[in-house]
Amino acid sequence: MRQLRLALPKTKPKPKWGGKRIGAGRPRQDGQPGKGMPHLRRPTLAARFPVHATWRMAPTVWNLRSRRSWKALAPAIYSSERDGFRVVHFAIMGNHVHLMVEASDELRLARGMQGLGVRIALRLNRMMNRGGRVVGDRYHARILRTPSEVRNVRRYLLANAEQHFGASGPDPYTSQHPVALPHTWLLRMNC
Repeated sequence: MRQLRLALPKTKPKPKWGGKRIGAGRPRQDGQPGKGMPHLRRPTLAARFPVHATWRMAPTVWNLRSRRSWKALAPAIYSSERDGFRVVHFAIMGNHVHLMVEASDELRLARGMQGLGVRIALRLNRMMNRGGRVVGDRYHARILRTPSEVRNVRRYLLANAEQHFGASGPDPYTSQHPVALPHTWLLRMNC
């Protein structure tokens, strides 16, 4: 009896997945509708300008406009003032939160929003008796540079619940008065 020869390839076969090739890896979600906030560099923020920030929550998070959710969110929002960062006004919608914040620069804004997100996530997860993701995506931030922009955003925050939920009168989930005293001239004059 003679042993048959086993033909092996001389080089390792290339896998059909992964590696450096066009289209490899996780599909990009930047710029596609309904795919979240694009991961782009944020503009430079001067301390004299307030920011309108919007944060969408994950789809598994309960409705934020309930007394139970409010009891979890209120301490996180009201205790969010840190060195160089403060929430001045807010409006809580069903699945997202609008914030008017002040920050001394873009780094303080990012760190302040990160800390606020952690506090919100811990409290909401404790309330829902679960763990996992609470904040759905990166926050959207718009720098407010003129008094009319600040006035329009403040009016938008106050009227947003009426538009979406038909609530008449003052909205209990929207700040009627500043949460923290504003330091920027634009917010002091318009809020």
